[in-house]
Amino acid sequence: MEAFFLGLTVLALGAGLAARRRLHLHTRRRTARRRLSNDDVREIEEHGRLSNPKDKPLDMEDIRGEEDRFWSETWDEPERL
Repeated sequence: MEAFFLGLTVLALGAGLAARRRLHLHTRRRTARRRLSNDDVREIEEHGRLSNPKDKPLDMEDIRGEEDRFWSETWDEPERL
């Protein structure tokens, strides 16, 4: 019986260490992408935000049309069991 609990403890510790390592690697990758250059800081100071030239503005007409289409759909009532 002691061997069972010892094995269970070893498995739990191993799983905890693996999860901690994955979390550490994930957060390190995310922070590496968030480095700001001096030009980025100047842009934030001048404009109040950091813009990405790849971002295109939202098409509000398209969004409104999709929202209207979504809400105009009919929904089936859930079946009672």
